[in-house]
Amino acid sequence: MNLPGGELRRRSAEDELAMRGFLQEGDLISAEVQAVFSDGAVSLHTRSLKYGKLGQGVLVQVSPSLVKRQKTHFHDLPCGASVILGNNGFIWIYPTPEHKEEEAGGFIANLEPVSLADREVISRLRNCIISLVTQRMMLYDTSILYCYEASLPHQIKDILKPEIMEEIVMETRQRLLEQEG
Repeated sequence: MNLPGGELRRRSAEDELAMRGFLQEGDLISAEVQAVFSDGAVSLHTRSLKYGKLGQGVLVQVSPSLVKRQKTHFHDLPCGASVILGNNGFIWIYPTPEHKEEEAGGFIANLEPVSLADREVISRLRNCIISLVTQRMMLYDTSILYCYEASLPHQIKDILKPEIMEEIVMETRQRLLEQEG
């Protein structure tokens, strides 16, 4: 595990007590599942600085079968937000950081207020993901971005109306078919 400053964790009794300063029960984290044991215990792995504690953002839970498996599940979208598409169906939407905190090891908590514009982008993305899931479409960076773009003529709150949801998902489906063909 990487700690703030990119320092590698050294397991000891002191270290276990110090970890409470970084992580506590109930914190949301991003990690790779290294192993699942017969008793249900899970061994998590954070071998890269992109993993760690999740900061400000929105968690959306969907069926894992709708998350398309890809080489990378971390995506910075051109709309100003980023998404982490977990194979477990957990999707984290958050404002794209202005500068990557690679040296921070994923444990620097940005507690500054999220701007209204960023909150609107995150809310729109959340509603787009809900729309795609409702219509049983696979979730990946391109489908989410196309749905986001199709939703722009509508107010954020209206995206979840059945007729608008159907319209933007149909437009998304059409763009994806054109891209493939």
